Amino acid sequence: IFICKGSIFLQYMKVQDRHFETIWLKSGDPETIQVIDQRFLPFDFKIEDIATAEDMYTAIREMHVRGAPLIGIAGAFGLYLALLNIADHDEVDSRVRKAAVMLKSARPTAVNLAWAVDRVLLEVEKAGNIEEKKEKALETARQIIDEERISCLKIGEYGLKIIEEISRSKRGQTVNILTHCNAGWLACIDYGTATAPVYLAHDRGIKVHVVVDETRPRNQGARLTCWELQQHGVPYTLIVDNAGGHMMQRNMIDLVIVGSDRVSPYGDVVNKIGTYLKALAARDNHIPFYAALPSSSIDWNLQEGAYETPIEERDGHEVRHMEGMVNECYTDMLIVSENTPVANFGFDITPARLVTGLITEKGIAGANYKSIMKLFPEKNKNLFP
Repeated sequence: IFICKGSIFLQYMKVQDRHFETIWLKSGDPETIQVIDQRFLPFDFKIEDIATAEDMYTAIREMHVRGAPLIGIAGAFGLYLALLNIADHDEVDSRVRKAAVMLKSARPTAVNLAWAVDRVLLEVEKAGNIEEKKEKALETARQIIDEERISCLKIGEYGLKIIEEISRSKRGQTVNILTHCNAGWLACIDYGTATAPVYLAHDRGIKVHVVVDETRPRNQGARLTCWELQQHGVPYTLIVDNAGGHMMQRNMIDLVIVGSDRVSPYGDVVNKIGTYLKALAARDNHIPFYAALPSSSIDWNLQEGAYETPIEERDGHEVRHMEGMVNECYTDMLIVSENTPVANFGFDITPARLVTGLITEKGIAGANYKSIMKLFPEKNKNLFP
């Protein structure tokens, strides 16, 4: 157990009975950031050392670290690393701004990255000499970690109420929850977003079962969410991405909870490609569909519909190839003709009309401007209703 800002937290997410978070300052070496390298899960648990802003850019871009809250924090630490490697004090502000632009470009869709980098940059530019700037960058990055950890726990507590209600309506029978991609603790710091209510429900004795989409092409559901749930002892079943609608039609799904990379103040949800189709199927089968997210994932500048969101298009290699284990060796295998044209969109937009509600650290909001503003009234000044 540890205490943060007066709140008490369980050391929650464990790997082989040892508590881990996803990103941290290396013990005894304040100039190195360590992360869980998600590329090798579930086959191998590796920790990567990152010592420069350029290496952090690569870690974000090449998905060593994944998940909107996590890549935001990684970007914040990346700016701290940039300051450590600036020798010319006269050019510190211009060079750190260049580093910020670079880091934000690594993954354009998740708003958390730009939000966290800009927050650190603002504090750095207000600081005095370069040593004060370094201290302020590290302090701010750590503050963001604390805040995101708290937010995920609160998301879990609010989302738990939804699961409890369904469990009561089913008279204690298993609540079957479909999720898409990875919105667990690997995508955050601890607890996760979409998985936080599941972990809390499981630990309180509520019967839950998670139906996990494989989430092609990078298989974050199959490789990360399944691994997380297995580590925690939560019952789960892996399905192919297109099986969700079939299961909904046959009353095999009670609830859909997904994460989010960006949400508009009108309730539109930008998330991993395929989320929109799950929402359509859920609406057709009268199944509640929730997005779980910290407020750092809300882009208060988005217009209704969120159509101006930059949708990341990734390399076609991810679709033409599949990664896995063959004869105990990690391999990258071609699964189609090498010259096959590919469109690899990373995200889609689920319109607010298909979203039952948003589970945030401040409560559950309806997917509409008025309900969201009730939770975040301080944001009204930035918007035009």
